[in-house]
Amino acid sequence: MRDAELFREVFGRFPTGVAVVTSATPSRTGGMTANAVCSLSLDPLLVLVCFENDARTLPLVREAERFGVNVLSSKQEELAGVFASKLAEDDKLEGVSHRIEHDVPLIDGALAWAVCGLVELIAGGDHTIAIGEVTAMGLGEGEPLLWYSGRYHVAELTPSQRRGQAIPRPQAPTAS
Repeated sequence: MRDAELFREVFGRFPTGVAVVTSATPSRTGGMTANAVCSLSLDPLLVLVCFENDARTLPLVREAERFGVNVLSSKQEELAGVFASKLAEDDKLEGVSHRIEHDVPLIDGALAWAVCGLVELIAGGDHTIAIGEVTAMGLGEGEPLLWYSGRYHVAELTPSQRRGQAIPRPQAPTAS
């Protein structure tokens, strides 16, 4: 097995959420499915998204200087496939229920969303790392769509986890 293949398999064992990163210019819209998305900073509120260097959404983000992160719910696996496809960028949002907020397309029914102003693009091998400052965000409802070992999965959450409540953890014994 080549090192790149093993590398992919090793990190494929790290379960992630699934998001669609969207953007729009005055003349074009588009988006892509991503799992290399994470929070970066609380002060200021920063998000990190990784784009393949040849991702067709990257020029949109670069031109618009803003993007949306749409965290997909378990009911949106088909959307993940649409945005991961080779459809033309302008066709990806066709037939997808969405709205425009802060000049960014946001997908209806997403588990959570954030609108980000582009702060910086950083070269990272065959990817470009985008750092965005969150300018608006919100929550939806449902179960998360997950990516693990090369395919989509649905998490089985308890009722308290569905409500976003922390699971009580036993206290560590104190030294006496």
